[in-house]
Amino acid sequence: MTLIEKILAAHSDRDTVLPGEIVDITIDVRVARDFGGANVVKNLLDNGLELDDVSRTFFTFDCNPTGSDQKYAANQQFCRLYARAKGIKVYDIDAGIGTHLVIEKGLAIPGSTVISTDSHANILGAVGAFGQGMGDRDIAAAWAHGKVWFKVPRSLKLMFTGKRPSDVAAKDIVLNLLARFGANELLGYSVEMYGDEVDRLTLDERITIASMATEMGAIIVLFPPNDVVMAYCEERAGRKLERPQADADASYEREIEIDMTSFVPMTSRPGHPEDAVSFADVRGAKIDSAFIGSCTNGRMEDMRAAADVLRGRKVAPGVVLKIVPATDEIWNQCLAEGIIKLFKDAGALVGNAGCAGCAAGQIGQNGPNEVTMSTGNRNFAGKQGKGKVWLASPAEVAASAVAGYLTTPDAIPDRPAVFEAGEVKAEKAAPVASEAAKPTAIEGRVWVIRQDNIDTDMIYHNRYLTITDIDEMGQYTFDNLAGYEDFATRAKPGDIIITGKNFGAGSSRQQAVDCFKSLGVQAVIAESFGAIYERNAINAAFPIVTYDNIDELGLSDGDRVKVDFVAGRIENLANGRTARLTPFSPVQLDIYRRGDLLRA
Repeated sequence: MTLIEKILAAHSDRDTVLPGEIVDITIDVRVARDFGGANVVKNLLDNGLELDDVSRTFFTFDCNPTGSDQKYAANQQFCRLYARAKGIKVYDIDAGIGTHLVIEKGLAIPGSTVISTDSHANILGAVGAFGQGMGDRDIAAAWAHGKVWFKVPRSLKLMFTGKRPSDVAAKDIVLNLLARFGANELLGYSVEMYGDEVDRLTLDERITIASMATEMGAIIVLFPPNDVVMAYCEERAGRKLERPQADADASYEREIEIDMTSFVPMTSRPGHPEDAVSFADVRGAKIDSAFIGSCTNGRMEDMRAAADVLRGRKVAPGVVLKIVPATDEIWNQCLAEGIIKLFKDAGALVGNAGCAGCAAGQIGQNGPNEVTMSTGNRNFAGKQGKGKVWLASPAEVAASAVAGYLTTPDAIPDRPAVFEAGEVKAEKAAPVASEAAKPTAIEGRVWVIRQDNIDTDMIYHNRYLTITDIDEMGQYTFDNLAGYEDFATRAKPGDIIITGKNFGAGSSRQQAVDCFKSLGVQAVIAESFGAIYERNAINAAFPIVTYDNIDELGLSDGDRVKVDFVAGRIENLANGRTARLTPFSPVQLDIYRRGDLLRA
C-alpha cells in the first residue's frame, strides 16, 4: 500500500484499502476553530449528541486572535462556554494557528489522523500524518462518534532529481509545482514526495509545501518523515514513535520525475496561486504593502529569513509591512533572538500569533486598489481584502517591502522606489441639494421611542464603522437598541423619530447620523442631544430639533405630524394639538439650506 492507504487502513477495521473505497476512519485529533466552531457545537446540541472522547477534542481560536470582530468574539465565547461544560481543551487567541499547534504540542504525530474546520489541515502531511479540512457536520460527527467516512484517494508519486538551486526557497518549490501542474492536474490525489533534496527539507519547509496542497487540488501532500522530523515529533509527543512509510511494492496511479535544477524564484500573479511566474518576468512592479505570515510561511525559519533581509534596512516610504508569526512559541523565540526588535526597527507592524491576512478578521487585509506582496497560500480576489495580492517567499516579500516593488533579496536597490503624487477622487460624488429641495416644514409618520441616553453604539454599532458608503449604512440603524433591532426593515422614507434626553451620547461617529439619512428618515426630535452628535447632525444638514414638553400632543407610534423648523412648532395631525420646538438657529438653517457644512 501507499503511505495514505497504510494510514487509513490502520485507522479502519480493514487490513488493506484500495483507491475509491469508502471506509470509516478513527480520528486521532478532532479540532474546531473559532471559524466554524460555533456551528459544530450547534450541530451537537441540536441533535442531542455527546462527545466520544474529550481527550482527542480541541478548539483552536486562530482566525481572529485579536478578538476584534464582534461576530468572532461571540462565536469564541460560545465555544468557551461549551468547552468549560465538557472539559474540552481550548487553545485560545494567544496560542496561534491550530494546524501548527497540533504539531507543536505533540498531538499530531507521524501516521496519525487529524481533522479540522480548516481547509489547510492537510498541512499535517508535513509530518507524514493524514490531515483534512472538513465542514461543520463532519467535525460534529467525529466529535460525537470518533469516526468519519472517507473515500480512499488515488496516489501519485513525485520523484525529485537534481540539486535544489541555492536561491530557491520552499515557497518557490511549491510555486514551481503550481506552474507545472496548475490548480487541477493533481485534483483528488494523495501526493507523496521523494528524492534526496526532499529528504533534506526541514520541517518548516515541508509545512510550507504541504500547506499549498489545497491550492494544487490535491487531497494531501505527504512527506515520509526523515530522522530530524521523527526526532522532533518524538520530543514533542514525549514518547517513541513508529515511522510511517509506503510499502516497497506500493502501487501508484502515476509516478512523475521532476528535475529540481530547473526551479527558479517564483511569484504568483494576483487572483490565482497557480498563475506563477519567474521574478525575472515581473520584477519592478510597484507595491503598497507586504505581509509575512500565515500557515504557509509563519514558521521560525520564515521569520529568520525575513530578518536576514530586513537587518539594517528600512521598509520603503509609504509601504506597510505586516508580520504575524504562526504560533506564540515562535513569537517568543523571535523575541528571544531579537527578531521582534529588528522587525520594529525596520518599520514593520508585528501582530500576535494567528492566521492573519488569510482570515478576514486579522492583520493583513488590504483595501481597494492596494497591491500587496504576501507569503499566504491564496490570492483569490477578495480573499485577503479588496486589493491585489502577489504570493512569494518570506525573503522575497521582505526584499520587496524594502525596495517598494517586486524583487528578490539579491536585487534590492540602494534607494527604494517612492510613490508619485496623484489626484485622489471620490468614488461617488454626493448630490448637491438646491435651496428649493430643502423644505423648512415637513410632514411624516412618527416613531415614539421613550428612552433617554440612546448612545451611538445603540444607533449604529462600532462593528459597522468600516462602511463608508452611506447607501449601505441604513440597514444597521438601531440594530443594537433593544426592541428596535428590526427598525431598518420597518422604517419608511419620510419617517420622523421622537425620543428623550441625550440622544446620540457616546462616540463621535458620523455614521450614527448618516444611517438615518440612508433610510430617508426626515428628522429626529429629542429633549436633548449629545454635544458631538448635535454638531454632526447640523453639519450634515440632517434636521434635529429639541423640545421642552410634547406630552400634550398625545402622540402614539404611527401618528402623522407636521414640523416647522423655522417657526419652531410641531402639530399632531391626528388631533390638531401643537407644541413648541426650538427653531433652527441661523447657522443651522444656513447649513441645512446649503445641504452640508462643506458646500458653498
